[in-house]
Amino acid sequence: MNLSIAVIPARGGSKRIPRKNIRDFSGLPAISYALVAARESQLFSEIIVTTDDEEIKSISQEFGATIVVKRPDNLADDITPTVPVVAHAVESYIQSHNVNPSGVCCIYPINPFLQASDLKSGLEILRENPQVSYVNAVCSYPYPIQRAVTVKDGWIKMMNPQNALTRSQDLDETYHDAGQWYWGKSDTWLRHDKLLFNSKAFVVPRWRCQDIDTEEDWKYAELLFKASKK
Repeated sequence: MNLSIAVIPARGGSKRIPRKNIRDFSGLPAISYALVAARESQLFSEIIVTTDDEEIKSISQEFGATIVVKRPDNLADDITPTVPVVAHAVESYIQSHNVNPSGVCCIYPINPFLQASDLKSGLEILRENPQVSYVNAVCSYPYPIQRAVTVKDGWIKMMNPQNALTRSQDLDETYHDAGQWYWGKSDTWLRHDKLLFNSKAFVVPRWRCQDIDTEEDWKYAELLFKASKK
């Protein structure tokens, strides 16, 4: 894969944390960390930000975005999934440059723990496994989900009661989507193939896998980020 592009989807209307993508995170706009990691990887001929917001556009260009795609309104609400947004950016790139990139990496904008080496490893996995649709960053659960419980009206109920007496160390380790990045071939995105299907995994260390969706998440991630830099 000789020509690869990065696509960073950064919507302006985030609700749970307003202006999340450009909010200050440990001294810099949150989106800057994804842009810097993409640039430092030296993998991408273009780093594309797709957005509906002029301030995000300006800050993205300041930190290394080489192309900003204007996201249409029908792809800018809070229920639009990732794949059609990336596909739109890829289509726009093909139309304007008359070239179809071989590799496309979707990088989520809130990514302070992203490392350029992760992106390189993901591309290597994709190259070594041409039959797969995507390579996904994943992270292990800290506790076996096979022993998960629900609580209703104060009562505990095991979701898998057959595992009630199974030792934790005897259960298979399970993983979840890290919500950081997805490598795929250009045609995979354009076909709108579903994420996490026919996919290979790159395991991210648990401490670098922080979902940031609430104020509590944000504060915890900043503390962890600052500690990691000492």
